[in-house]
Amino acid sequence: MYITCFGSEGKMYIKKKIPIEAKQLPFAFTVKTLEGKMKGKPMDYLIRGVKGELYPCDKEIFEESYIESDI
Repeated sequence: MYITCFGSEGKMYIKKKIPIEAKQLPFAFTVKTLEGKMKGKPMDYLIRGVKGELYPCDKEIFEESYIESDI
C-alpha cells in the first residue's frame, strides 16, 4: 500500500526541544547509521542523535530545522 497524502486525518506536530550535537563537513562523507551506510554531500551536517547514533543531514534541511544553542 502506498500512501500519498494524509487527507483530513493528519495531525500537526512540533519537534521536541532536544539538544543534538552536529558539525558541518566541507567534504563528502559516508557514515554508518542505524539504517545502514548513508552518504553526506559537501557542506551537509553530521548529527549525533540523542542515543549517540550518527547520521547525515542535508544542509538546507538542517538550517531550516535547527538553531545553535548555548547548552
